[in-house]
Amino acid sequence: TMDNKVVQTLARAFVQSGWNALRFNFRGVGQSAGEYDAGNGERDDFLAVVQQLAPEGPLALAGFSFGSFVMSHALTALWGERSIDKVVLVGTAASRFTVATLPPEAHERTLVIHGEADDTVPLAAVMDWARPQILPVTVVPGGSHFFHGQLPLLKGLVVRHLSAAV
Repeated sequence: TMDNKVVQTLARAFVQSGWNALRFNFRGVGQSAGEYDAGNGERDDFLAVVQQLAPEGPLALAGFSFGSFVMSHALTALWGERSIDKVVLVGTAASRFTVATLPPEAHERTLVIHGEADDTVPLAAVMDWARPQILPVTVVPGGSHFFHGQLPLLKGLVVRHLSAAV
């Protein structure tokens, strides 16, 4: 849901860093139309939003949990077609879905954040996804899936990533 506190924190970090931020519910969530499509339709919906609202110019992607899974596939679909400046994946649902392997050239632009004590998506699952790619994962000590009590830290990590030169 676009009203989730992690999603709102990500949007605030992007706006603070000078980006425009768009949050939306995936199909079937809240009052959005459509039905859950295991990530395929959700990816297509996201790509349609990008084409409609940001067909050119700077682009940064972010996702939380299921949204990280969707963003991984959107990134692979967009990569090579246009420049993607920054990527932020938080609480990546690697134990629940087949998260896409990211293009190696995207690694230096990508921040993966996961809570050490995530009880929804075990840290080990994210490490198993990241390890073959040699993709770094920033682990928040004691962090839960929803980063209870640690949203300022999460926001700070994202702002620092968005502000860093590539």
